[in-house]
Amino acid sequence: MAIGRLSMKVGKAGKAGPHAAYIAREGQYADRLERGEKLEATEAGNMPAWAQSNPQAFWQAADAYERKNGTTYREMEIALPRELDADQRAALVREFVRQEIGERHAYQWAIHTPTAADGQEQPHVHLMFSERQRDGIERDPEQYFKRYNAKAPEKGGARKGYGPSAGQTLTKAERAAELKELRGRWEAMCNAHLERAGVEQRIDMRSHAERGTGLEPERKQLPSQWRGQGRANVIEFRQARAELAEARQELARAEVIHLEAERQRREQAQREARERAEREKAQQERQRLERMSSRELAAEIARLRPPPVRDLVERDPAVIEADQERRALEEQHHDARTREAMARHEAEQWRQAHPFRAKAHDSGLFRSPYLDERAKIEAEARQEWLTVAPRIEDAALRGRQARSDAEVRITVEQTPIRAKVAELEALQKEKARQEREAEAKRLAQKRIEAEREAVPKDFKLMAQKRELRVGGWGDRGEKWQAAPEPLRKLIEGYNATPKAQREAVLEQMMKNPKTREHVRELMEQQRENSRSQGLTR
Repeated sequence: MAIGRLSMKVGKAGKAGPHAAYIAREGQYADRLERGEKLEATEAGNMPAWAQSNPQAFWQAADAYERKNGTTYREMEIALPRELDADQRAALVREFVRQEIGERHAYQWAIHTPTAADGQEQPHVHLMFSERQRDGIERDPEQYFKRYNAKAPEKGGARKGYGPSAGQTLTKAERAAELKELRGRWEAMCNAHLERAGVEQRIDMRSHAERGTGLEPERKQLPSQWRGQGRANVIEFRQARAELAEARQELARAEVIHLEAERQRREQAQREARERAEREKAQQERQRLERMSSRELAAEIARLRPPPVRDLVERDPAVIEADQERRALEEQHHDARTREAMARHEAEQWRQAHPFRAKAHDSGLFRSPYLDERAKIEAEARQEWLTVAPRIEDAALRGRQARSDAEVRITVEQTPIRAKVAELEALQKEKARQEREAEAKRLAQKRIEAEREAVPKDFKLMAQKRELRVGGWGDRGEKWQAAPEPLRKLIEGYNATPKAQREAVLEQMMKNPKTREHVRELMEQQRENSRSQGLTR
């Protein structure tokens, strides 16, 4: 079965070269290729130029130049699944190296395949890597392992530090937590490769206590304990232990069947309750929005509308950090150019003030300490800005990439809320249209009602003018001629009524809504006819 095991070790000064030779089966360990643990595969990467063709030179330099009490290398020793073939195991190791080491540290790994107690392969990998971080600055072996110079990295050694807490002093608990996270990442990647290869077995990096197996961890066996009867006893013990574990698993599976059904029922009920609550919440939200006016919806849209993506990109921490790094490098570049120019200017002024001493200096007869110092400052400043210049472009590239990444991420994050805003904008537009139509109808109805209220008064006024034959209401007057025949009859009938009874007759006539509306239409027709006659004239 696939075994889950990963340990982390550190190597002190003087140990890196011999250990690298051991895992690669080189030098005094070359004869082990024919016996003992077979070397299945080995690779190295991220080496400086002076060690690319000979990784052993890198580890020997670490032993020679690293501080006496310093760490020359770290090593992960990891059990590999025997269920994978040699090529699949190498592919697994390469992907893990890309994930955990990347291009940050020089490394070398080797896969060994000794024979296990059951006679089958027991593959494992030794992954050595340097804590020194690669930064693109070329250094010779001695400088590479010097102390890091934060102010002028090109003058010091490569920075030391590995992992998310590089350079920090961790407690024992914090180191244990980081190792546990590392083992978790190995478990995920290893199981992914097993699944990809069609293998059912999986590794589990949890302890027996965490898995609840009830088993005690095995003690590490010395080689002497694996000889003779001791080996047979250990094999018999392991077989009995495996049988006990299998029996416990069968019992656990029987319990799991019932527990799984109960869990599924409970999860189904919880899922339905969540979906029901979400539907109710969505319905309440729809009702709340539908009750809003177009003005309230506009305020809601303004509240929900996210800031422009461009503004958020400029406030992104990664973008700010990249810009700060670029500006710092630009300032360093400018300062170096200024120092170079100042040293050149000071040297030129000195030469003008001391022409004979300058000539003697140039001929080599007399060396001017002042000119030598200016030349040194000028050369160092020039070397500094030449070194910084490509780093500025790299920083600018990182800034552009940070902006691009932030823009994509923020755009994706804003997609749901922007879709919500677009939905509300459509609703607000429709609400505004409905409100305009409703207001137009209200005003039209108000006008009609006002006209209806004015019908008795206007009719009475027309009847009075007709009775007095004034204002065009005589027999030949244009107002009277414009009146429809039904309106004339109503006016004449009203005027024929005794004055004392006219108010009652008018009230009776207007009491009926249909009659009132009919009278209003007749009077409107009279006005329209009167206007038309005026235009024709």
